Amino acid sequence: MPTPYPFTALVGQDDLRLALLLNAVSPAVGGVLVRGEKGTAKSTAVRALSSLLPDVDVVPGCRFSCAPTAPDPQCPDGPHEVGPGAQRAARMVELPVGASEDRLVGALDIERALAEGVKAFEPGLLADAHRGILYVDEVNLLHDHLVDLLLDAAAMGASYVEREGVSVRHAARFLLVGTMNPEEGELRPQLLDRFGLTVEVAASREPEQRVQVVKRRLAYDDDPESFTARWAGEEADVRERIVAARALLPQVRLGDGALTRIAATCAAFEVDGMRADIVMARTATALAAWAGRTDVLAEDVRQAALLALPHRRRRNPFDAPGLDEDKLDETLDEFGPDDPAAEDDPEPDGPDDGGPDGGGGLPPRNGPQDGPEQEGPQEGSPQDDPEEPGAASQEAPEEPAGAPASGGAREQRAVSAGEPFRTKMLSVPGLGEGAAGRRSRARTEHGRTTGAVRPRGALTKLHLAATVQAAAPHQRARGRSGRGLVVRRDDLRQATREGREGNLVLFVVDASGSMAARQRMGAVKGAVLSLLLDAYQRRDKVGLVTFRGTGAEVALPPTSSVDTAAARLETLPTGGRTPLAAGLLKAHEVLRVERLRDPARRPLMVVVTDGRATGGPEPVKLAGRAAGLHATEGTASVVVDCESGLVRLGLAGQLAGQLGGTAVTLEDLRADAIAGLVKDVQGTNQTRRRAA
Repeated sequence: MPTPYPFTALVGQDDLRLALLLNAVSPAVGGVLVRGEKGTAKSTAVRALSSLLPDVDVVPGCRFSCAPTAPDPQCPDGPHEVGPGAQRAARMVELPVGASEDRLVGALDIERALAEGVKAFEPGLLADAHRGILYVDEVNLLHDHLVDLLLDAAAMGASYVEREGVSVRHAARFLLVGTMNPEEGELRPQLLDRFGLTVEVAASREPEQRVQVVKRRLAYDDDPESFTARWAGEEADVRERIVAARALLPQVRLGDGALTRIAATCAAFEVDGMRADIVMARTATALAAWAGRTDVLAEDVRQAALLALPHRRRRNPFDAPGLDEDKLDETLDEFGPDDPAAEDDPEPDGPDDGGPDGGGGLPPRNGPQDGPEQEGPQEGSPQDDPEEPGAASQEAPEEPAGAPASGGAREQRAVSAGEPFRTKMLSVPGLGEGAAGRRSRARTEHGRTTGAVRPRGALTKLHLAATVQAAAPHQRARGRSGRGLVVRRDDLRQATREGREGNLVLFVVDASGSMAARQRMGAVKGAVLSLLLDAYQRRDKVGLVTFRGTGAEVALPPTSSVDTAAARLETLPTGGRTPLAAGLLKAHEVLRVERLRDPARRPLMVVVTDGRATGGPEPVKLAGRAAGLHATEGTASVVVDCESGLVRLGLAGQLAGQLGGTAVTLEDLRADAIAGLVKDVQGTNQTRRRAA
């Protein structure tokens, strides 16, 4: 087993280290969600924490890590007698993005349950992580139903597995840590709220700090054992401090003054529900215990707010998480002083080396030989921070290579998007088999049962009625004598289910001079922004192709990050001729590549244009040929007609006919209008298939 990087050797990342340590002191805080760019020590910090957790006593031979002094009375391996136990290190269990539900919660042998009445249960990762750490890298890419199961277990401290009336329950209390890169897509607000704390991490821009990171990382890579030995003393100190804080935690007093500050802060920032208040209370208590105090102070409440509230303030996917610290300070100042008992002892006994970091401080800052800590060990090449003055924006689309994009016309400044509005569903016709989502009909693992088939491989969803029907005719031949049904593997039937899938929604946006009127382009961007919001809610991937001047470009390759698409749309410039054919051909190439990468995800192309085609020889004829390519391959498409004025040429409608799709005017692109549009899209494609 490789030697983990020492936690106390991490350079900087104070908020990340503090959040992890608070959860180690009090797992009831609810876990940590770490957000940040790649190469910022997210995974390194989590793996390093596991070596700091105290060893745990377990019942020998128990697969569910029951404590020998208080074994779980409902343990599937029980009942256990109270007595001496074996000691082992706390585990860190990693949940891979592609894990199945059975791998997470455990699997029941349905065949033995039906035939023998035995609850044969194979524990999953939740059982392995009990009394340790469960780490989910790229948690935003995990299927929503798995995230729900994971967070339910973390909140209840137990996992329940039920299959056709057979159920198993076991304890599952663990420190939950998830990491994610927001550029790859956001978690739904409902799931964000289930994480206790959140931390934003970024690479340092200070050369001295980056030098320190590289020096330590190179020293560790050259000789992990020697490097770890140099930090053994600091590691032992922090481990002892965690044990002491855990012992002190039940004695910490959360007075009425601190509770009032917590409630006032949550109300001032208009967070939904009461979970934020509870998490802040637990976090502030853990901060006091970490500082060696038995009273919660205002600094604890402030630090708890900075860790527990930022991710609970998002109202839609385009809102950036964060907290106004000036408003926070005003709220805390407005609501009374701390309890007198807490104010009587401004210098409490116990370790407190955190100083300005608030709420009880952090691990020792000075490691052996190489100076103060500044920043975390990097796992890859750091990116430029878009918040830094002068740094290159990560959101602005690049200009296409070659001739000027304006095609000889002056490029116009980007126009802000209009207000988004509610849309109704656009769906792809037919029955797909793509990733779970909320748009088009598909065969899925979750949904309404539509039939039964013989299982291919392991049985996951039993169709009980079909299984009984298959086994019933053979009972006499199998020598059935009692009440139980004699079931063989050949009798088992897998349930087929129908739900919804997510699609690839590819926006092809005309940014030429004919679209450049400020009011019209603002309305166009508002319409696309509305459809992007709808794609976020339906768990789609999105892509953005723009065309203007002399060609087309992929402003955003297909991604799950809808907020990145919105940012690219906001900075979209306009001007020049209208190379419609180039835009359609670029879209065809994007879809061709995506079919190879993810053949199960069906596309929906949304073309936003007035239908004009200019520039180059025979632009209208070329556009018609390009549209024919999409029609031949059966790509579901919608053309949003942006033509305005008293005299309209109807070119967008002609383009829709060539694509085999349907057209809708920009003025009618709202919820009531789109309801009929969905039927048109489906009807047009069904007519085309019958004709073929």
